[in-house]
Amino acid sequence: MKKIIVRQKYLDTIRPYIGQQIIKVLIGQRRVGKSYILLQTMDEIKKLDISANILYINKEDIKFDALNTAEDLHNYVLSHTKPDVKNYIFIDEIQEISAFEKTLRSLLLEPIYDLYCTGSNAHILSGELATFLSGRFIEIPIYSLSYNEFLQFQQLEDSHETLQKYLKYGGLPYLKHLPLEDEIVFSYLKGVYNTVIYRDLIQRYEIRNTAFLENLVRFLADNTGQIFSAKKISDYLKSQQIKMSVSQIINYLDYLASTFLIRKVKRMDIVGKKIFEIGEKFYFEDLGLRHAIHGYRLNDMAKIIENVVFEHLLYCGYDVKVGQIGDLEIDFVCERGGEKLYVQVTYLLHDKKTIEREFGNMLKINDNYPKIVVSMDEFLGNTYEGIEYMHLRKFLTTW
Repeated sequence: MKKIIVRQKYLDTIRPYIGQQIIKVLIGQRRVGKSYILLQTMDEIKKLDISANILYINKEDIKFDALNTAEDLHNYVLSHTKPDVKNYIFIDEIQEISAFEKTLRSLLLEPIYDLYCTGSNAHILSGELATFLSGRFIEIPIYSLSYNEFLQFQQLEDSHETLQKYLKYGGLPYLKHLPLEDEIVFSYLKGVYNTVIYRDLIQRYEIRNTAFLENLVRFLADNTGQIFSAKKISDYLKSQQIKMSVSQIINYLDYLASTFLIRKVKRMDIVGKKIFEIGEKFYFEDLGLRHAIHGYRLNDMAKIIENVVFEHLLYCGYDVKVGQIGDLEIDFVCERGGEKLYVQVTYLLHDKKTIEREFGNMLKINDNYPKIVVSMDEFLGNTYEGIEYMHLRKFLTTW
């Protein structure tokens, strides 16, 4: 049996809900480790309840191919239920079962069931489904490995060279089984990317213009962290002799975001608290997947660093927006538990003008919440007029 490395952050999040009549929904991109977190939860339950009846349904396993509808799922669970003990039901990739929410709601009525499931689509419990199961579920987002987790999985010490590997190959957990060599890693990552594109997008949404979809992903990779709108993308495509309506582009962007391949980040006015409807930034869930389709280039380092800081903030539980104060931009306005954090990201603080711009933008914010500028400089000081400076490695390991 494979040794499972415990991702303690997620187990700590799930633990208070074990045994409670609320559906635990683990959501995230394919291959970020949702299934293994389910297995870790099962191990935890076995310690807490020695009489537990654990039922695990994995829709990626061929032996569960017959479970396609809510009725199929309901009948299967009932046939494996033990009436005198607690029955813990784990369903992996539940979006593969049509109308699954009906079965979940029915099972939830019985206190002998404790329900857990995973999904690789952000919309599996949105809209009408959320209304149907209102107050009966909690979503737990699962991300690629953080830098600290990457060090743990790869059994590496924190160093400049190790950080470069993380920035290049990303944080999909399965990489621990592979030599960290370009040809091997990127071959694996391209396979993951193809699964996401063809199974979670093209098949699910019946997309016909697959060439445009892949070109759009490459465009997002080339423009990671840039502010643009669907209208700007449409205008750019016209300049390339490609015609695509704004509404179609919006749909494709939503499809990509629904698989967690990319993350869409809204802009907000820091002073007026207004959320702008036009102009957003897009980041990749996993940098390795970005590089597998776009290449790993030194001249993209500023984009790469901004992307990895964004993902780390999500991993830390922040709600993240792009900040605007007048004509100035604050890369990330982060909120968690009623508290704020402002983060500015730059590759290198190589001249006075850059320093004044990055720190100066922060000085325009008129509140006392923490403000940090993150870069790759080996800077000897620690503040600039009270604004904290932090090397990327320190930010990823201590914040």
